[in-house]
Amino acid sequence: MSSPVQTFTPQQFHRQAHEALENPQIRANFRKAMDGLIGKRREAFDDWELETLRELGANIRLRALSRLPDLLERLEANCEANGIRVHWAEDGDDACRLITRICERHQARSVIKGKSMVTEEMHLNEHLGRAGIEALESDLGEYLVQLNEQTPSHIIMPAIHLNTDEISTILHERTGTEQTRDVDAMTAAARAQLRERFMAADVGISGVNFAVAETGTLCLVENEGNGRMTTTAPPVHIAVTGIEKVVEHLADVPALYALLTRSATGQHVTTYFNMITSPRKAGEHDGPQEVHLVLVDNGRSRIYQDDELLDTLRCIRCGACMNHCPVYTRVGGHTYGTTYPGPIGSILMPHLMGLEATKDLPSASSLCGACGEVCPVKIPIPDLLVRLRREAVGEGKGNVPGAGAKRSRKELAAWKGWQWLATHPGAWRGAAGVAGKFRALMPSHLGPWTEYRTAPKPAKTSLHALIKRRRQEGDS
Repeated sequence: MSSPVQTFTPQQFHRQAHEALENPQIRANFRKAMDGLIGKRREAFDDWELETLRELGANIRLRALSRLPDLLERLEANCEANGIRVHWAEDGDDACRLITRICERHQARSVIKGKSMVTEEMHLNEHLGRAGIEALESDLGEYLVQLNEQTPSHIIMPAIHLNTDEISTILHERTGTEQTRDVDAMTAAARAQLRERFMAADVGISGVNFAVAETGTLCLVENEGNGRMTTTAPPVHIAVTGIEKVVEHLADVPALYALLTRSATGQHVTTYFNMITSPRKAGEHDGPQEVHLVLVDNGRSRIYQDDELLDTLRCIRCGACMNHCPVYTRVGGHTYGTTYPGPIGSILMPHLMGLEATKDLPSASSLCGACGEVCPVKIPIPDLLVRLRREAVGEGKGNVPGAGAKRSRKELAAWKGWQWLATHPGAWRGAAGVAGKFRALMPSHLGPWTEYRTAPKPAKTSLHALIKRRRQEGDS
């Protein structure tokens, strides 16, 4: 069973946004879920010096990124010394081929997967399916969206767009379980279905939250136990991560863990925190016989070379920016049509897919600043959105693939005309006077800008003229 690959065009984003805004069920589902997450996060940080902790988290990530090439080599050396085989992948296709070869070498026909956004990013399930290898998601949310032939709507809570009745219907229609609104019963049914697959799987695949260079340790954060089952029950474990997930010291992990759990789900700790340092050793009763680590670049090196956009790589994938974003909470993740939705997706996906294809994502923001205020590692998301907006129309550095899209001749002419008037005061006053006299004739529709806004009307009298007249009246 594989997850569908979603394609993206700017036209689809606008259409899907309209559809989401007109869907009261989607809006209700997200509003209820986000209100709860916002409240839990706030309460989870009540007894903490939040800004101090955020500053610490940001510094840890910046320090790791400043030494990224060296830390990756150190991680590789320590993992290899521990018995973990390390592989490097230039892009998503390269990573898929590596993973498929490992599976084929072990004659694997079934794979069980823990939640991993980087495998979603590279469409691993589809690739394995074409090789005749079935990949089943074991995270409950991922399992549900896979059953429903969808992709995740949120990087932490993949099925957040579904309510209880919808989940019950999916389980009933796809697995034959009894239809019920009892959440515990549905969870137990899914657990029973997955437990058999854990024991029968030839390979387990997981993501990585933190890769510790100092010790060669892979850290996984989870709540359901599926990560632990995925990494211990099958004879082969393949961990897949982006190269930016490395941290320097094991002592760096607690601060990032505290920020991650509280920012993502409002928990002080998650149910499970897994630390994987080697395959099964002599005398141990569980664990895989082989552990592989696949380090995926997929455009991250290009981001790393830009001193400003480098901040994108700080992300610890908590989803807090989505939970607080007024755009995401109203249209949901599927509207974006990309692996990473919301504010973080709007600054990351242009690097992965090119700015020409994703030029509308940086504009899918009110620039209210909430995403930057809640980011646990202080990524200046609003600043990066503005930077990408400039590059989308050919201004700025132009380092992002596909930057410099051309504006229409009509738009260029309009801005050139405005620029000329704004720099010639006499012409500006004359044009303002004419516009004020004929304001009733001004069109009410000015293209897409007025689809959600009222077209501005020129004032009958300019501010300068009004001040001049009142001064004259005062003198008289």
